[in-house]
Amino acid sequence: MSQARITIDRDFTIADVPRRLFGSFVEHMGRCVYTGIYEPGHPQADERGFRTDVLALVKEMGPTVVRYPGGNFVSGYRWEDGVGPVEDRPVRIDGAWHTIETNAFGLHEFMDWAKEADVEVMEAINLGTRGVEEARALVEYANHPGGTYWSDLRRRNGAEQPFDIKLWCLGNELDGPWQIGGKTAAEYGRLAQESAKAMKLVDPSIELVAVGSSSRSMPTFGSWEHTVLTHAYDEVDFVSMHAYYQEHDGDTESFLAESVDMDGFIEGVIATVDAVKAAGKHTKQVDISFDEWNVWDQRTYNDVEAGEIAKAGWRQHPRLIEDTYSVTDAVVVGTLLNSLLRHGDRVRIANQAQLVNVIAPIRSEENGPAWRQTSFWPFERMARLAKGRILRLAVTASQIETKRYGGVDSIDAAATWDEESGKLVVFVANRSLEEQNDLTIDLHGLGDLRLRQAETLTVPEGGDRRTANLETAPDTVHMVPLAGAEVVGGAVRATLPPLSWSVIELDVTRA
Repeated sequence: MSQARITIDRDFTIADVPRRLFGSFVEHMGRCVYTGIYEPGHPQADERGFRTDVLALVKEMGPTVVRYPGGNFVSGYRWEDGVGPVEDRPVRIDGAWHTIETNAFGLHEFMDWAKEADVEVMEAINLGTRGVEEARALVEYANHPGGTYWSDLRRRNGAEQPFDIKLWCLGNELDGPWQIGGKTAAEYGRLAQESAKAMKLVDPSIELVAVGSSSRSMPTFGSWEHTVLTHAYDEVDFVSMHAYYQEHDGDTESFLAESVDMDGFIEGVIATVDAVKAAGKHTKQVDISFDEWNVWDQRTYNDVEAGEIAKAGWRQHPRLIEDTYSVTDAVVVGTLLNSLLRHGDRVRIANQAQLVNVIAPIRSEENGPAWRQTSFWPFERMARLAKGRILRLAVTASQIETKRYGGVDSIDAAATWDEESGKLVVFVANRSLEEQNDLTIDLHGLGDLRLRQAETLTVPEGGDRRTANLETAPDTVHMVPLAGAEVVGGAVRATLPPLSWSVIELDVTRA
């Protein structure tokens, strides 16, 4: 059995928990929209075509903000196609995902769905094939009260009151050679700057996200962010980050340590942002929107699916990257959430990609059921329980050797302290595939402790690390009680199962 210790002091905090950290993503891609959140004719669809079974799971999972409508899709999208009478909307080809887009679901439908789901909207604009005028017009359509061409068109289309969208993405992954309308950093930096100026002239209250490099492995990484922000620093509020992780060639130990990469990625982007701030003598702070992140086995898409979709020809909402998530994947998702929370002073927005069917925590079948994947649970627990202040932890643990990252701690942890409710919550993963971890949590400056609840997600009895939730067995993997957790002499003791992500909730009575 390995030994680990976490030391927590009430006064050592990082930042308030940013509620937008628990975001998700809905793209017109595969079956995320059509037969995912929207399926007229489904037995559980409401009069607007929204799947109420999916909505119930979304509300349970608890995302606070949802990015829409893409993603790669947005770089060729005409937003005007998705407004007005549905029977008058044009059917288009979507080159990003080689599909037919009916435009039966558009901006008004999404705003109605978002209200029903109780999420904030994060709207992305097309800066691939379009530019300043289209971006400005969309803000006017969405947010201006009335009396102008675009705002009155919104009212004629059924929305008398403005949508009042505050968060806007200035395009998507425009340094990627796969992106429709891709650009150099200088081209994009100037376009983002001018689009941002025009958009804020329409509505000065909006917050804008500049496109960062598409991933840490891109040859443009670092120099892209520096150039873009050199142009647009004063006009934007956030720069985006995207990262997807997968197990390579059976190297499970490195896969379970991917939060080490996320930590380094975030800290590298912060360094670049702050270098531009210093060089430009700027006074405001630009923060990070980690608006795409998840576990995704890209080999399946690149080696199989992309070719199959091309051979099948143009179709509506084909199945696309519908990964089935295992216990191992869920533990990694939990550690990525830990990393985002640890950096909540600068990562103020994050969106797990995507919400339904497409590499998603929620799955659904056309005319069939909806269910929770294993990755649903870490997100749901953290979105619901992480409140108050993020705590700075001191962690001592045995080491696990990995091919990609060398020696890493056997545990990965984050914690929050909500003084108002008196609740302290620790989120902790055991990365070891074989060994339990005997954990001690020392707490200082808090007061008397009472264990409220301790739960874990781990390999179920009779399963293995690849066990997943399936349509035929949707509840195989879920949070279960963490056996043996207790408060002893002012400290918390718990035995973490191998390959697990656990939540320990404590009530604190101030001395």
